[in-house]
Amino acid sequence: MSTQRDGVRRQARALVEHPRFQSLIIGVIVMNAITLGLEVNLHRVESAMAVLHVLDRIAIAVFVVEIVIRLVAYGWSFFRSAWSIFDLLIVIISLIPAAGALSVLRALRILRVTRLFSTVASMRTIINALVGAIPAMGSIMLVMVLLLYIGAVLAAGLFGSSFERQFGSLEYSMLTLFQLMTLDGWSAEIVGPIMDVYPWAWVFFIPYIIITSFAVLNLFIGVLMSNIEADKQERDASHAARLEQRLDTLSQQVVELQRLIERQSRDS
Repeated sequence: MSTQRDGVRRQARALVEHPRFQSLIIGVIVMNAITLGLEVNLHRVESAMAVLHVLDRIAIAVFVVEIVIRLVAYGWSFFRSAWSIFDLLIVIISLIPAAGALSVLRALRILRVTRLFSTVASMRTIINALVGAIPAMGSIMLVMVLLLYIGAVLAAGLFGSSFERQFGSLEYSMLTLFQLMTLDGWSAEIVGPIMDVYPWAWVFFIPYIIITSFAVLNLFIGVLMSNIEADKQERDASHAARLEQRLDTLSQQVVELQRLIERQSRDS
C-alpha cells in the first residue's frame, strides 16, 4: 500500500513539475485575467457575460484540480512553502460564493492573477527579493521620513510667509516636499514660483532633490538588487544540492547493481 502511495505521489510530482503543465497553468491564469477584464466592459451584454462566466468556471476548476494534484504530490510538505499556501488561499477565495451579502467578494476574483507571482520563476524571484528587502527598506524609509521632516520644518521657516499653500503648515510643507521628491511638477509648480520671490531658493532645493530623489532611490535599488542576487545564489545552491543528492542516489544504485551482478555471476 505504501509503495502504491509513493508511486502515485511520484507521478503527481512529475506532472506538476513538468514544463508543459506549468505552461498550461500560466495560460489559464492569463486567460482568466483577460476574461475578468472583459467582464468590466461587457457587463451589459448578456450573451458575452454567459460565455465569460463559463470560462471563469473552467479556470476555477483548473485551479482546484491543480491544487489537489499538488497536495497529492507533496503531502504535508506542501504547507511548508509560503507560495503554496498563497496559491491555496487564492483558490479558496475563488470558491466563496459571491452573492448577496458577499457580492463584494466578486471584486477579489482579480486576485487570481497574482498567482503569476508564484507560477513564473522570474516574478517569484522579484517578490522574494522585495520581501527579503523589507527590513533594510524600513531603515531607508525612516531615514527618508526624517529628511522629509527636517526639510519641511526648514522650508516652512524659509518660504512659509510668502507661500502659505505650499509651506504654510508642517503638513502642507511635508506634502509639498514629498511632491518635490517624486519630481512631479517640481519646476513649474514649486521651485519656479518660489525662485521668482527668493532667487537663492536653489541653495535649498537642489541638495534636497539630489539627496531624496537620487541618493535614496539608488539605496532602494541597491538593496533590491542585492536581495535578488542573494535569492538567485540560494536557488542555485539548492539546485546544486538536489542534483548532488540525485547523483549520490544514482551512484548507490549503480554500486548495488554491480554487487548484484557479481553475486549472480558467482552463484552461476
